[in-house]
This record gives sequence, structure tokens and C-alpha cells, in this order.
Amino acid sequence: MGTALALGLFALAGWGVWRWAVAQGSAATLEWIDARFARETGVRLAAEGTYGAAANQNVELWVPDRAAPAGGWPLVVWVYGGGWHSGTTKDYRFVARTLGDAGFATALVGYRLVQDGGRFPAMLEDTAAGVRWARDHAGGHGVRTGRIALAGHSAGAYNVLMLALDPQWLAGAGVPEDAIGGVASLAGPADFYPFTSDSARNALGYAPDPARTQPIRFARGDAPPILLLHGTADDVVRIRNSRRLAQAAREAGGRVEERAFPGMGHAGIVMGLSRPFAQGGIVRDPMVAFLRSATAPGSSVPVQREPR
Repeated sequence: MGTALALGLFALAGWGVWRWAVAQGSAATLEWIDARFARETGVRLAAEGTYGAAANQNVELWVPDRAAPAGGWPLVVWVYGGGWHSGTTKDYRFVARTLGDAGFATALVGYRLVQDGGRFPAMLEDTAAGVRWARDHAGGHGVRTGRIALAGHSAGAYNVLMLALDPQWLAGAGVPEDAIGGVASLAGPADFYPFTSDSARNALGYAPDPARTQPIRFARGDAPPILLLHGTADDVVRIRNSRRLAQAAREAGGRVEERAFPGMGHAGIVMGLSRPFAQGGIVRDPMVAFLRSATAPGSSVPVQREPR
């Protein structure tokens, strides 16, 4: 009984620290907590490098710490959030660990933040350059790079949605459009102009035509398949962003899957990719299933209806 009580108190304390970290915007604390939880097999840093001289123009390539399968590990490029004004790759290694458990290599891609010259379109140019770096370097580490997936949370989800929907960004970095097998957006802003937050105004408000910074403007039938994951209680990026993009994509003939999580907030959805707060895999499992199909050579992602 004493052991059970101690474990319960530890879990409660961990949850409290996590919630405090979320409130403070401390992804580093979230990463620290996740790293304390053991896994059967971990991941290792296979390569790291930069694609520019500015702060955050870096990529970390993580692979499962075991023998690669025939054909190599499938590759997911993950882009972190932070309102385009905060975040580093090292704070999101828990995503690489979780995807590593599922048999993926993960490229954590950084990009210039607003205070370092990262206003629109720099964050998109940087993300595309990071994708190029990952494809150019991952092949030598047991990773297959012919068909990859993009994924991100919040501002990072915006970045990957724009890369998948507006072909100019990947083309500018020399990445073939057909290299992207799918994109997973966690709490991604997709239809939020006119801007109502300082983060959006500072990052996107200086664009010559701010309305064309919106992913929804580029919904098209021939885009890569899209998975939209969103909490119904998200008061930072409202779920209407995902719902409107899904509707626009369907009307254009695109392939899109929606998953809504009742009562889940903005941070809770990325918490679901951590080991201690996976909640039975409610976020992780549909994302992993989508990414597995998206990275399968020569296959198309089956679009599933959300269970009701």
C-alpha cells in the first residue's frame, strides 16, 4: 500500500510539474521529465548539423538504437512550436524518443525565430532547408529518404502545413514535392487572419499580403495527405483552424483526416507524445498509424473517419 501511495504521489507531482512547465512555456522542463522514463530501447543521435549561420538553423537526426530494418528506418521531420519566438530542437527530443519506439528516424528541425530574423517567410525557407538537410544526410545512417513525412505542433505545424500546401517553399530548397508522403498537424494554426495575437502579428504581420500567409489559402486536391489533430479546449489555437482547413481541403478534392480530442488543450496534445502522459496513446497512436502509411514506399495514405 505504501509503494502504491508513493507512486501515486510521484505521478501527481510529475503532473503538477508538467502543468507548471506548460504554463511557463518551458519545453525544456517537459523534455527533462520525459527523459526520466526508461524505454526498452532508446534512440541515438546519428547526425547533427546546420544549414545556415543563424541561431536555430540546425537539424538533429535521431534513429532507434537498434539494427535498422531492411530498407532502412522511415523518416519523419518534426518542427517544434513556440509562437515563432521560442523553442529549440533539444527541448523536443521526447518526440524523437516516442517516434523511435515506433520504428521511425526523426529529424528535429530548427528555424530562425522572430527575434533572430525569422519573420515570414524566413521560418518557411528555414524549415524547407532543414528538410533538405535531413534528406541529404539521413541516408548514410540507415534511413530511407525517398518518401518522408512532416509533422509539427502549433507554430511548427503551421510551418509544415505551408510546406505541404504551397509548393514554392520545398521547390526553393530543392526538395521534390513527391518526396512528402503526408503531413501531421498538431494544434496547427491554418486560418487565423486577421491576426489577433502578438505572436502572429510579429511573425506574419509584415508580409506584403498577410492574407496569403494562411495555409487555408493553399488547400488543393493534389497536396500530400493531411492529418489534423486538435483539442476541443485549445484556447491558443482554436479548433476551428483545423476544421476549416479540413473542409477547404475536402472541397478541393484533397485527402484529409481529422481527430478532435474532447477537453484537451493546446499543450495537452503534444504532451500526448510523451511517455509519462501518453494517456493510452490517444494522440500518439493515430499519428503513428498515419506516419507509417505516409512513409511507406509507393503507397498512399488511407483517409479514415474519426470514430464517433
